[in-house]
Amino acid sequence: MKNSVRGWFISGMLPASAGASALILAAALSFSAPVHAQQPAPAATPAPVEKEKDELGKYTTADGDPIYNIEADGTLDWYTYSGYRRYHAECHVCHGPDGMGSSYAPALANSLKTMTYAQFMEIVVNGKQNIGVGTADQVMPAFGENKNVMCYLDDIYIYLKARADGALGRERPSKREDKTKAYTANENQCFGRPS
Repeated sequence: MKNSVRGWFISGMLPASAGASALILAAALSFSAPVHAQQPAPAATPAPVEKEKDELGKYTTADGDPIYNIEADGTLDWYTYSGYRRYHAECHVCHGPDGMGSSYAPALANSLKTMTYAQFMEIVVNGKQNIGVGTADQVMPAFGENKNVMCYLDDIYIYLKARADGALGRERPSKREDKTKAYTANENQCFGRPS
């Protein structure tokens, strides 16, 4: 299954055909009426999402996608907290601290604003290549064989989704739910360790 991924802006360069349009637009703007400073729009608050908590401590949406749960006092569910830790152990070297991107990998905190859970899984498991499309080559290696990523794939997604939705800031989370025994058993099974 190959899915297109929106939100992977790599270069600020415009195609050559856009040059004339940009000049016409600049000329039109120079003859426009004066522009008054506008107040910035208030930050969007994520709409409440119906969610359920399963026996592993994972919250899911009605369609079964994993989702974060952050209490009013800032307490995170275990998966979001674990995702923070796993992201910074495996992903931040390329994608930057807190999902903010780097010079050669996209800001996942932006990508997950439009990327679906299925698209995220597809790319992490199988990798992604954008080669020779007029910008810097972009290669995401496949992590389908890496248990340090695959055993925590939902955790990483949930953390990045919370960052993308603006529900979680860049700071290290200070409050979290406890890890459930069922989560620990599932983690041990994934790594092939005795329970």
